Amino acid sequence: MTEEAIEKENKAIAKAYKELLKVSYQTLTDDDKKLIRHAFEVAVDAHKDQRRKSGEAYIFHPIAVARIVAKEIGMDATSIAAALLHDVVEDNPDYTIDDIEQLFGETVARIVDGLTKISSLKKDMDVSLQAENFRKMLLTLNDDVRVIIIKIADRLHNMQTMDSMRSDKQVKIASETLYIYAPLAHRIGLYNIKTELEDLGLKYTEPEVYNDILEKLHDSKEDQDAYIKAFSKVIEDSLNTEGLNYEIKGRPKSIFSIRRKMVKQGVSFEEVYDKFAVRIIYKSDIANEKFLAWKIYSIVTDHFTPNPIRLRDWISSPKSTGYEALHITVVGPKSRWVEVQIRSERMNEIAEKGYAAHYKYKNADAKEDNLDLWINRLQEALENHEADAVDFVEQFKLNLYSKEIFVFSPKGDLKSLPKGATPLDFAFSIHTEIGMKTRGAKVNGKLMPLSHELQSGDRVEIMTSESAKPNANWLDYATTARARSKIKSALNEGTKEIAEEGKEILRRKLKQLKITLNENSINELVSYFKLSTSLDLFYRVGIGTIDNTKLKAFASSRSNAFVSYFKNKIYKPTVSKDIHKEEITSKYDMLVFGKEEEKLSYTLANCCNPIPGDKVFGFLTINDGLKVHKTNCPNAVSLQSNYAYRIMQAKWIDSSQQVYTSQIILSGIDNLGLVNDITRLISENMHVNMKSISFSSDDGIFTGKITVQVKNQAMLKKLIDKLKKINGIDKVTRV
Repeated sequence: MTEEAIEKENKAIAKAYKELLKVSYQTLTDDDKKLIRHAFEVAVDAHKDQRRKSGEAYIFHPIAVARIVAKEIGMDATSIAAALLHDVVEDNPDYTIDDIEQLFGETVARIVDGLTKISSLKKDMDVSLQAENFRKMLLTLNDDVRVIIIKIADRLHNMQTMDSMRSDKQVKIASETLYIYAPLAHRIGLYNIKTELEDLGLKYTEPEVYNDILEKLHDSKEDQDAYIKAFSKVIEDSLNTEGLNYEIKGRPKSIFSIRRKMVKQGVSFEEVYDKFAVRIIYKSDIANEKFLAWKIYSIVTDHFTPNPIRLRDWISSPKSTGYEALHITVVGPKSRWVEVQIRSERMNEIAEKGYAAHYKYKNADAKEDNLDLWINRLQEALENHEADAVDFVEQFKLNLYSKEIFVFSPKGDLKSLPKGATPLDFAFSIHTEIGMKTRGAKVNGKLMPLSHELQSGDRVEIMTSESAKPNANWLDYATTARARSKIKSALNEGTKEIAEEGKEILRRKLKQLKITLNENSINELVSYFKLSTSLDLFYRVGIGTIDNTKLKAFASSRSNAFVSYFKNKIYKPTVSKDIHKEEITSKYDMLVFGKEEEKLSYTLANCCNPIPGDKVFGFLTINDGLKVHKTNCPNAVSLQSNYAYRIMQAKWIDSSQQVYTSQIILSGIDNLGLVNDITRLISENMHVNMKSISFSSDDGIFTGKITVQVKNQAMLKKLIDKLKKINGIDKVTRV
């Protein structure tokens, strides 16, 4: 770089640092500024020789992360300093955690140490599942929640600046973000960041979908602004008459949430009825907050008819994240549905800043609240080290994102649980010992099975017995990570002793078969017997279900061909040289894989049924070879996040030799001759082969299902477009 360029960059760094101090949500004292300045100087020195993939000086990254921590999340000076230092120990061997502790104290050092441990997990990716890394990362939440908060800020900035990375890296990082970071941000109450992470995740996992919705939102912005103005005008006079100090804002729903509605409801962008929300934010002291919220609710519903089943009262019963607001959906001008969110300034600040604002407003003498309880109990959900990591993270993630219900104890205490929770989940949420001794449950005074799904407002009473203990069926009844973790731990205790004996028995029996018991042979045995863990294997040997006969069968199947397949196919895929050229042309030239565009044997995944023209990727399974999934497959995010090293790039190169089966769902108003119109269109105009067709009619509304064979996506799209034009058909979707 020239001296002029260096000077220009240094000025930009100094400007970014000054901006960081200006935008801080907290009031910074002189000591705070000294701490941040010192952290900045150490970070500049540690990263002086580093550059990001985009070419800019690396120091811009920790400054940007610190800015998110300071402005978007609103954390204190300690967190800002730790954010500036978050990569120092990992990236520069001249600095150790001990050095950070000497320079900045024990708290900053502990946070930086937690962040360094999370970063170092990436190095294990070739040998351990990403899910196990996520579990280790979540353990840091119990040490200091600020570790995860800074990590979320770090991930947000990486997502914002990912354009210069390779596309496969972009998909992997975006999938991880949707899989764990966005749900974590949601659970800690960082709603704005959660929304941005989801949108950016969609931008890289499904770029065409993201850009299409973004463009449509941009095109409709003028109409949206005019609509919000018209809506506000109707209620402003009434709000002013009551002497309220308020502000009305409109905001579009996130691209990710609009996409989710489109998929869930099977509708187009134009058919999503609530693409934006109106927010009424009012000034109030804490004593009058609830009274004024319901007064505003009354004014809004005087002018606009509310949808009674869409009322959400999170003021009387705040969410476990600390979120408070009244949400109502009303019929606004032009008969359009509008979601109205009513919040005080305090509630709005908690919704915007999450954790930091939550504790800013919290009374020091107040009892432990839901967010504290969740953080303190996290360790219990992580204790079960034997549990399958992927299963654990899936359960944990479901609990992070789930909607909530509120139920009562017999004494009238209100408890928050995830939607779908059962009496067993309720029992474990009260106390582990109560959960372990559960004999039965009464819901609203009636005896109910432990699998009964609780509803908001239920009164739940748990009956216990000293002789009761968990059994395997309980795992089918429990939904929360806490309950499942405790049940698995209890069940595992009984199997551990048998498994220890089983391991020794297995070692002796394998020795007789001239096989050494080691990590490789255990993995092969687990795979061969289709088990989940080595504990399952040892336990089954211990109780005798895996006997000499079965072990001999395993030994005879354990050939060099299997070992070669395992090594080459799963980790270094190669093309079989024995396949005849004509056979490749007729069967295997539909897809090519990897950068070298190799032609490999594959099967199409049943979960998403890809056809030529769909965007796809390959996934190397252990037992079933190479499977092809659509990039928007329901399992794609989980696979790309947990097993990135097994993902192969894939693309279609020829679709002329094969036909594919696809299913179409139709609905609309029943007309005489409608079925005839549909079948004639398909058979005469499109030259598409119909495999099956079924229709049903109910009070003038019909639904139909057609299975067709097509050669590619373009032909299917053309067919769907033509079907939509038939008089009476309202909706046509591909399954």
